[in-house]
Amino acid sequence: MCITALVNDTTVEYQLASRGRRQAGWMAMGFGTEMAGSPMVIMWENSDGTFTLSQREATAEVLPAVDSDPPRVATLQSTLSSAAGTDATFVFTIDANGDTEQDIIYAFGTVNPGSSDSSTGFAQHLDAGTLRLNLAGTIDTSSNSSGSNGSSAASGDPPLRLYERLIVAHGIVCTVGFLLLLPFGSLLARYLRTFSATWYTGHWISQFGLGGPIIIAGVVLGIVSVAKAGAIHLDDDHKKWGIAIFVLYFVQCGLGAVIHWFKPKGGAGRRPPQNYLHAVLGLLIIGLGFYQVRTGYHVEWPETTGRDPLPNGVNIVFWIWVAIVPVLYVAGLLLFLRKQYRQEAEARKGQ
Repeated sequence: MCITALVNDTTVEYQLASRGRRQAGWMAMGFGTEMAGSPMVIMWENSDGTFTLSQREATAEVLPAVDSDPPRVATLQSTLSSAAGTDATFVFTIDANGDTEQDIIYAFGTVNPGSSDSSTGFAQHLDAGTLRLNLAGTIDTSSNSSGSNGSSAASGDPPLRLYERLIVAHGIVCTVGFLLLLPFGSLLARYLRTFSATWYTGHWISQFGLGGPIIIAGVVLGIVSVAKAGAIHLDDDHKKWGIAIFVLYFVQCGLGAVIHWFKPKGGAGRRPPQNYLHAVLGLLIIGLGFYQVRTGYHVEWPETTGRDPLPNGVNIVFWIWVAIVPVLYVAGLLLFLRKQYRQEAEARKGQ
């Protein structure tokens, strides 16, 4: 975005302009060097073509609250504002305070708040930073306007911020845990249990020995990313489902341990109800894991960061894996389930 200031006798006109690289959901600037304590002006276009100006202030790097009594009142200039595609310009005026240099903060978001209410919430910015405007400069006298101006620009795809890098790490680690290790352990049990008694060793190592630390690390990275972003924990479906699946995973691990270490009376070969529950719960967790990864990269990432969705190649790989895993599992059932039941029946006869 580009910020231009036009200084007149008693007011300063600020123009917040998109550089055309991203759709402008909202643009903002504040008077100061950091987010905390800086009076802000946040602007966006509404669905009916009008514009909203919201003056706010934050106590930290959190969603700023409406300031009902700002130090200087900003006035929306609707006739000078426009929002044609990616070329948006939002204009406001504010009383001049005599400064010849102005430290400001800026922010650019791609997700429109979706409401004309000046107190509505909005998604995290895509880009933000600080700069200093020179308000003592002059403009070409051939211009139709008189006064002095200063401008500065911020553009391009900004590098990933700390909380965004944590989100990326969270997504990768949880994908390895829920979409690779858990399905692998389930398939290993399905294919090898009729051939070798050692299938259980590989199963628990994949599901808990390796999967446990990786899944814990992935969830911790997600929690830390929310904290670093100054966002709210458990405020959307992705975060709530994440914790729910995390709890189910440990319930499943505990159930597996009970099944393995506490055999029912009557000896080997008998299949108590908890064995079936363990199988169904395991498949449910894997299915929910697929759902969670999908909503994470397809919905949560763009809404939280304001960045573009991931490339379509990610979708292609995801849906291919979605098809492969159940096909492999069903194939294992068709090929070996009857043999498994026969072996269990023989074991009961031999008791």
